[in-house]
Amino acid sequence: MRYQYFDLGDADKQDAFIDGSYMLRPNLKLKYELHYNSTDVTDAREKGLEKVNAKLIYFPSARDLNETWAVKTAVGLEWIIDLGDTSKGIGTESDQLAPLVGAAFSNKTTGLTLLPLIQHFESYNGPTDVSQTALRLIAIQPFAESWWVKGDLKVPFDWENDSWPASAELQVGYNVNEGIAVYADLLLGIGSDRTYDQGIGFGLRFNY
Repeated sequence: MRYQYFDLGDADKQDAFIDGSYMLRPNLKLKYELHYNSTDVTDAREKGLEKVNAKLIYFPSARDLNETWAVKTAVGLEWIIDLGDTSKGIGTESDQLAPLVGAAFSNKTTGLTLLPLIQHFESYNGPTDVSQTALRLIAIQPFAESWWVKGDLKVPFDWENDSWPASAELQVGYNVNEGIAVYADLLLGIGSDRTYDQGIGFGLRFNY
């Protein structure tokens, strides 16, 4: 369960969402999200569901590179069903498909995990044309037994608008016990094409 607040300059966007995953098989993961927005980009406060995401990720291989590093490869497909209303400043009203490919490099000594990936988003219906190719680098480092820090750099190229709306996220989390964790996010828009200036967030995670 997550909440994020984005400063858009003259307006704001608040995103409350469920973000979960389930291993269907040892090498096949299902991820899902459901987003609810509150925003005043139209000068009036509007609220409503934004989108639901479903992503299947298949891990075709996993092996040791050497005594220190191991790698797991991944391919996947994300389906984004838009539930928004652009007259309210929520969503795009266009559904998307987004294939991805990536890898996870794990350091067996320090616990550091590096995840470079590329994903392309393409709309297939609706009034808004979406075509973006996103480069992404995620780094996760556990520390002090029950804590972790996560960095997430996103650099998409928007083919429709010829722009680079890049962003970065820094997350610090704490495992309360084996089943519950809490975390906080610091969000930052990067460059002149950014879609937001800065933001904050927090989350509560349950493991079953």
